Amino acid sequence: MRIAHVRERHAPTGAPWRLAVALAGPASVEPEPTRWLDLEPARARLARREPTLAHDDALFRQPIGTLDDLLARGLRIERLRAILDRAAGAGDDHALDAADLVFGPPILRPPAFRDFYAFERHVATVWSRRGGEVPEAWYRLPVFYFSNTSEIRGPSDPVWAPAGSSELDFELEVGALVDTPARDLPAERAEEAIGGYCILSDWSARDLQRDETTVRLGPAKGKDFATSIGPWLVTPDELADARAPDAAGPDLAMIATVRAPDGLRIEVARGTWASVHFSFGQMLARASADVRLRPGELVGSGTVGGGCLLESREGSLDRWLLPGDEVVLRIERLGELRTPIVDPPGRPTLT
Repeated sequence: MRIAHVRERHAPTGAPWRLAVALAGPASVEPEPTRWLDLEPARARLARREPTLAHDDALFRQPIGTLDDLLARGLRIERLRAILDRAAGAGDDHALDAADLVFGPPILRPPAFRDFYAFERHVATVWSRRGGEVPEAWYRLPVFYFSNTSEIRGPSDPVWAPAGSSELDFELEVGALVDTPARDLPAERAEEAIGGYCILSDWSARDLQRDETTVRLGPAKGKDFATSIGPWLVTPDELADARAPDAAGPDLAMIATVRAPDGLRIEVARGTWASVHFSFGQMLARASADVRLRPGELVGSGTVGGGCLLESREGSLDRWLLPGDEVVLRIERLGELRTPIVDPPGRPTLT
């Protein structure tokens, strides 16, 4: 399944996000779904047709709001398949056209965001530019930092450089969403706690980050101003056939392109998820050690090798991001995440 927060393109300002599921074949066959099932109207129609549903299944007892609300009720993402399958069986053709929709972040208010550092090529490049080698501990421990959850952006939401920065960069990553409470997960089973995957960009202000790392704390203001996720969540079953038995991740292409203001499109990064050193199972085992993971928590893979301008701008874009650019991140089967880069808006002193 592919699950998204949507609203009509011409909906009134402040219209709530609605949860929808793609009416399409597998992501490997139909990478860009054009029709979406609005889950709450579909649930309500099914409940009216089959009055026993609400008695037998908690999914049908209350309205379907956002994914955040669903997870707070203790329901997992896979449970939504019951509505999709029953609607198809009932001939429910009340579909939304993707061309008429705006897509939001797949999770609106994640309670936590841990970003890992799991691709060896990226780690080695960063360390070599500092004149060092990858620490031995990196190969033993999936390491991460906590970032800010108040600045989550969705598809087409703009991003701008934070105050004091002139070195804005993207980072092409895989995001995983935890959809069940968990603690002390074993690595071999930890991926069972993942409800879906999406594209993630951990935006970076390289000049601020460079200053912060000199004091060996952070990253902080070099990272906390924006994280983009989307365009939708893809459930793990859609990716299973792309993963070899001994691989840490599926063999799916990861590509970053920048469209400059003059219309020129420049591919600045290309890699594969399969090159990841640590699996999400290993990452979640580390994240859940001695602590509780909560439904809705977001986990990032870290940057795929070459997947940022810090590594790849020479010979491609040859500069940092500027207002007027558009960053297009694509991961095979997960879709395409577009972000316009804009001038900073006015900065009010109080909000």
